[in-house]
Amino acid sequence: MRGYAEVIGHPVTGSRSPIIHRHWLAEAGIDADYRRRDLTEADLADYFAAARDDPDWLGCNVTMPFKQACLAFVDRIEPFVRRCEAANTIHRADDGALVARNTDGIGFLEPLRKILGKRHYFRMARLLGTGGAARAIALALARENMVLVVAGRTKARAQAFLDAVLPGGDHHATDIRSFAQPIDFAFDNREDCLDLVINATSLGMRGQPELSFDWSHAPPGAIGYDIVTDPTDTAFLQAGRNAGHETIDGLAMLVGQAAAAFPRFFGVEAPRANDAALLDVLFEAPR
Repeated sequence: MRGYAEVIGHPVTGSRSPIIHRHWLAEAGIDADYRRRDLTEADLADYFAAARDDPDWLGCNVTMPFKQACLAFVDRIEPFVRRCEAANTIHRADDGALVARNTDGIGFLEPLRKILGKRHYFRMARLLGTGGAARAIALALARENMVLVVAGRTKARAQAFLDAVLPGGDHHATDIRSFAQPIDFAFDNREDCLDLVINATSLGMRGQPELSFDWSHAPPGAIGYDIVTDPTDTAFLQAGRNAGHETIDGLAMLVGQAAAAFPRFFGVEAPRANDAALLDVLFEAPR
């Protein structure tokens, strides 16, 4: 048998993660594999028990809805995971311990690095969603001096999110429905400001209802970012472009978080030289 890693979640039949990791394994000339495993929450205990006994198991990425539930089955939890209470990467350490990490924040920031390297008078992000991925994104953005407006299913839910993830910060909570109706607010000159509008919910995902967001809530020059990967070009992003905004799709974050997880599984950095070709394959991959 050869070593393997995999993505676990429900559902994972459409996950593009195997395409990404297999591309890099081929580029690096590594004889290993990366798979999918569809589980229920009731399967998790048996899954991790079997993984501990399998010498070929190198680790797993964790997707919805197990980013928090998986923490009950590991031996060590990195500090960032403790803060966001969600893991997306579990790997076997040299001593055999299972270690929980989170590369979602790193992956989310990757396509923003160039603009984050500039100086801004003010930085604000409208973060739609309060799930596990939203927690990692919120922490990553706060480290980049972003002021957050977090929108949850209720304002109380959004405030609870902030109290848990970013207590004491100068951030704001609101009901996600407050962004659904158009407004006529006159935004100030945004040339020296950075504004992000982020869909960190499952709304807009294939088989889910669309996200109701009216782009009149976004200042001129705001960047729309959707972490949904199926479909890649969501209605949220299309509407953003139609309103004159730059957009970033979920493949950017998917590749970025995978690159941070790859060395944990396979012992070498992900070979990124042919990522343009990889993105073409990902975008055209059948669903």
